[in-house]
Amino acid sequence: MTGPDPATELAAGPGYRAAREGAAVLDRSARVRLEFSGPQAAATLNGLVTNDVAALAPGAGHLAAALTAKGKVIADVRIFAREGSLLVDADAAAAPALLAMLRKFVNPRFATFRDVSGETCAIGLFGPRAAAITGAMAGVSPDTLAALAHFAHVRGRIGDADVDVVRAPDLGVPGFELVAPAAAARVIVDAAHAAGAAALDASSAEVLRVEAGRPRYGVDFDENQLAQEAGFDRLGAISFSKGCYTGQETVARVHFRGHVNRTLRGLRARAPLARGAGLLGAGRAAVGDVRSAAHSPVAGHIALAYVRREVADGDTVTVAATSGECAATVVALPFALD
Repeated sequence: MTGPDPATELAAGPGYRAAREGAAVLDRSARVRLEFSGPQAAATLNGLVTNDVAALAPGAGHLAAALTAKGKVIADVRIFAREGSLLVDADAAAAPALLAMLRKFVNPRFATFRDVSGETCAIGLFGPRAAAITGAMAGVSPDTLAALAHFAHVRGRIGDADVDVVRAPDLGVPGFELVAPAAAARVIVDAAHAAGAAALDASSAEVLRVEAGRPRYGVDFDENQLAQEAGFDRLGAISFSKGCYTGQETVARVHFRGHVNRTLRGLRARAPLARGAGLLGAGRAAVGDVRSAAHSPVAGHIALAYVRREVADGDTVTVAATSGECAATVVALPFALD
């Protein structure tokens, strides 16, 4: 998903209210989608990501992270198990590093993968009415959709196209993503609009993401962060009981024997926040930095930020930017929207 300059505070656009109160549609086809197949496709992926791919039955899915050998995050991936194959989905910005890893470690005798991004589309519907509209469009009961676990999926049909309807929690509101042949994208978007879904602009989608506490590759994390620093344990993207995978030693050591010195948390302030601003604690000691920043119509000025562990939730820090300083309160993620 492309969006505004991440260095500035994001502002909600006209699609925000629809996603909060009704339904909004967003084309997410710019993400990268890879299809894995072969006799050991699941086992191969299981050795490369943090979550338990081998345990996924067809129709199930989950979030995971691909790591370097030192436990730093290469990419966050959504993995969907199908009959006879797996679909791996990632932010386009993370694709070069992810593909380099896969080319290095995937043995074609046991598993193969191919980029199906160009031949598929991914259209998201988000909001309280998303299940009803998606169900009516795809011929699936809204109750069935609402009962799906996060990242689980069912098969539907829109026009002449078969679609995978995925439960997508990415924006913190009820959401579903329709993965279909690329030629069906316009038909799906038009059908969603005809059913009452508004267009979800990129800026509004980013504000929703920040409110939900969902980190984004290249903005909130990259290969400089450990998985637990970026909060992938909080998001259920790490299995601590599965077999070996790249970077597991570091992840396990942090989980069972120690801690990370800083974690991705939330900030709430009375003034605008900007990516890159430093955080100062007691005695004006450096305690972190701001990443994604947004103005939420519900929560006000908020941001995702790396904050040292000695700073407790509820503590006040000073946000020091080139434009000046302001106070902010450190909070747990996701943001409480009251």
